[in-house]
Amino acid sequence: MVGGVSVVVESHGCPCLCVEALSNTTTVSAFCNSLSLTLKRRHLQRRATMKLATSFLQNHSVSTSLKKQNRHKKKTKTLTIVNELGGQYEDTFHDVKKQILNYFTYKAARTVLQQLYEMNPPQYTWFYNFVATNDPADRKNFIRSLGKEQRELAERVMITRLHLYGKWIKKCNHSEIYQEMNDENLELMRERLMETVIWPSDDSNT
Repeated sequence: MVGGVSVVVESHGCPCLCVEALSNTTTVSAFCNSLSLTLKRRHLQRRATMKLATSFLQNHSVSTSLKKQNRHKKKTKTLTIVNELGGQYEDTFHDVKKQILNYFTYKAARTVLQQLYEMNPPQYTWFYNFVATNDPADRKNFIRSLGKEQRELAERVMITRLHLYGKWIKKCNHSEIYQEMNDENLELMRERLMETVIWPSDDSNT
């Protein structure tokens, strides 16, 4: 026969077992073990719930931070900062180099024409007609076509343009060109300003 058993849970959550009249020791031990397992399961459930809540909050904060970073990156990509008055020139100046090569080919053809005019008039006439139908500014096609017709003239044009470019490199002063360009800009702006200014007439008091 087993006596009455009462469980009293205090305000701080710790259960207190009160045994009024227990005569069977085995039954009491089994009851205590069952109660201990129940309390352990509840404790584990609480810890698991707290971990899930904590991980959810952490994941939410991480995702929010990533969203803010992505928005900031998108805004940064759309902004373009111009540091100079002339803007940004992101080209590699290949077009300028191409124009220089084309021009020196054209200048070499003119130089060869002048030499032929003084030394070989018949060949001058032929080369003059060839230049009239083939543009020297298109340097590759011009020299390629000239080489098929007159190989010696084609080689002469190629050597002449190298010689002219070498002379230009020695005489070219980049700082002088820059200063000349700057002075020209100021002169043009001054002329434009003088054209837009309304001068007072002689009859006015001012």
